Amino acid sequence: MDEKSLLEHISVIRDPRQSWKIEHSLTDIIFLMVAAVIAGAEGWEDIEDFGEDNLEWLRQYGDFSNGIPVHDTIARVINLISAKQLQRCFSSWMKDCHDVTSGEVIAIDGKTLRGTYNKDKRCGAIHMVSAFSAANQVVLGQVKTSEKSNEIKAIPELLELLSIRGCIVTIDAMGCQRQIAEKIVNKGADYLLAVKGNQKRLEEAISEIFNSRTINTFGGDKYVTQENGHGRTETRVSMVEPNTDFLGDLAFNWPNLSTVGVVFSIRQEGDKLPETMQVKYYISSASLSAKALLESTRAHWSIENQMHWRLDVGFNEDACRIRREQAGENFAVVRHIALNLLTAEKSFNGGIKRKQKKANRSNAYLSQILAGQGVS
Repeated sequence: MDEKSLLEHISVIRDPRQSWKIEHSLTDIIFLMVAAVIAGAEGWEDIEDFGEDNLEWLRQYGDFSNGIPVHDTIARVINLISAKQLQRCFSSWMKDCHDVTSGEVIAIDGKTLRGTYNKDKRCGAIHMVSAFSAANQVVLGQVKTSEKSNEIKAIPELLELLSIRGCIVTIDAMGCQRQIAEKIVNKGADYLLAVKGNQKRLEEAISEIFNSRTINTFGGDKYVTQENGHGRTETRVSMVEPNTDFLGDLAFNWPNLSTVGVVFSIRQEGDKLPETMQVKYYISSASLSAKALLESTRAHWSIENQMHWRLDVGFNEDACRIRREQAGENFAVVRHIALNLLTAEKSFNGGIKRKQKKANRSNAYLSQILAGQGVS
């Protein structure tokens, strides 16, 4: 099947407005929003202003025969769009323009949009659970939950949107659930799950094999790295055990369980003795070496450094107060679209914020960004 552009994917979204009241097409409004957010828009009025300043350029991509909708219209229409439909369109677009490779790490994690918390109305902040390609630094899909504790329900829904065959899906301890592991395996991928107190018996069994007493005496596969910088030394020790018999009946709770491992992280300030040692346990359906375990777990945290951080710094996401019904969720998806497009543009060697400013100054550069992953 031929790959579709983002606009072709978006065109299938049902327009919830009464047809006789429509002055601006839904595709035009969504495209306007995507382009404006790429160029640094953070709210509805910013989007309207961008449209007014760039109307002739926008007509290269859409109709805009009635000009630019006012910000109240943009907000109302984006709020009416089905968030689930927009998420499915986003994921389908990413399947078309991003080919996952065998062994690729797909990190799944949640992020709370702090600015959407409304104390007066006692409304909790929006919490988005996203899948992130560590190698290519792009968002592959996302779903909204009412709060962080609901990630367990949201992750299977997100997995259903993704094409992850052959990948390693990494999730923190909250996602260490049998049904999530089964979902990943059934999608043709491998899981790598952090183990913590929510799986108490499993954690206790692993800690009998891997603990501070065995860090120097372990005779199996072990891998050590040491990094120096800013007056600190970071030592990481990874160890794996492919024979899961020591878990007894617990091993049967996890489909295709092939590796149990641990990563010790030790930070030393200058010449001082290390004060603390962080210990994280993992289970995986993949047959991982100690080196591969360490690299995969470190790749997982790229979702914090390369996605969450850039959304806050580049798009000021945590300050965004848009939360009305589906509007906040849909705005978050558009930010993910913009992040992916800005990341994919490599001709200008600058950070997200610099690229946004350049796109705001130059229609030619903005067109180059939009062409990069088949927007139009």
